[in-house]
Amino acid sequence: METQVGGTTILVLNCGSSSLKYEVFRMPQRDSLGKGLVERIGEVGSFLQQTSPKGTMRVEEPMADHGRAMARVAKAIVDPSSGILANIDRIDAVGHRVVHGGEQFSSSVVIDDKVMKAIEANIELAPLHNPANLTGIREAMKLLPGKLNVAVFDTAFHQTMSPAAYLYGLPRELYDKYKIRRYGFHGTSHRYVAARALQLMKRNAENTNLITCHLGNGASITAIENGRSVDTSMGFTPLEGLVMGTRCGDIDPAILGFLEDRGYTSKDLTAMVNKKSGLLGLSGISNDLRDLEGAVDVGNMDAVEALEVYAHRVRKYIGAYSAELFKVDGLVFTGGVGQHGVRMRERICHRLENIGIVMDYAKNEANGHKEGIVSTPYSPTTILVIPTNEELQIALDVAEIVFPGMGIVNCDA
Repeated sequence: METQVGGTTILVLNCGSSSLKYEVFRMPQRDSLGKGLVERIGEVGSFLQQTSPKGTMRVEEPMADHGRAMARVAKAIVDPSSGILANIDRIDAVGHRVVHGGEQFSSSVVIDDKVMKAIEANIELAPLHNPANLTGIREAMKLLPGKLNVAVFDTAFHQTMSPAAYLYGLPRELYDKYKIRRYGFHGTSHRYVAARALQLMKRNAENTNLITCHLGNGASITAIENGRSVDTSMGFTPLEGLVMGTRCGDIDPAILGFLEDRGYTSKDLTAMVNKKSGLLGLSGISNDLRDLEGAVDVGNMDAVEALEVYAHRVRKYIGAYSAELFKVDGLVFTGGVGQHGVRMRERICHRLENIGIVMDYAKNEANGHKEGIVSTPYSPTTILVIPTNEELQIALDVAEIVFPGMGIVNCDA
């Protein structure tokens, strides 16, 4: 395959059930040429919004399915006034975010019939996400025939966990028959910020242990030893682990049976723990950290308690992973809350001094949402704020797989 003079152009797609996010990169320069979003596919009020150095465009028009959305994306990318590329054929390869790779994939792969069948086989593990991811792959193949497509799995990074970390204390037959185990998610984000942390700390993966906190509406923490994920807070589904925006995280499973005996249906309970719990359920106000911080400032005790529960759960996992790793060289905050939640980072790090995690609170406040180190010079553990960039990590994976020898250094190197 020929590459263009000056680099290779890669389209990154993240296809949801009613949305399509995209970004175009020039590699190996790692330059973002522009990005966009299609929302409400198949619904009333569907629209496309795109930004590039030429400007911003917004188009509101019916898009009944992902095929029409992809066609609209192709048109927007080459728009004469605010497009990203002169010709859609300048795209050399496509990278796809795929939520669930099951046990089959521990790294990103070129998509062929075998890979497509494996993604389909994992639909039962991610029924809301993998079908949409497959749709995006199929539509990209129609739009750009002959171009290589690469799948980058959210679960792949965590396939290095040992059975001690991924097995549940359930009858073995449930794993043998149904592959019920802990998979973990947000792997692409954890991998990206871990690699960036190594660069900022000027350390090698082989002698560095990290705890990475991806905190957003969905939230997870990963323990990374010598560049490998050894434990992570999400499990069989993204519901396990931390208190999140609307997800409950870890609870006593007997609660569900208790409520079922009192008239709650399985559907009621599933909706409650996924969409009505977490910060939203505890506060009764919002799942948005900014709204809750505002409520705290006017003395709303439900908001105070919601944020304290959130911080307590994060702190609890940091402590557990610190014990598992023996030493922690770096603690990383990323995601919408981790990057922008200055006060939440302070809440979390309060009381962690006894395990060698010492925040410089003035530095944390001054740093705000920027990339930077917010620990004291004498802290045994470096505390870092690092904006995640899953799209760039996907582009790096694609470039490394499809165009080897270009001198591209992957973020997990």
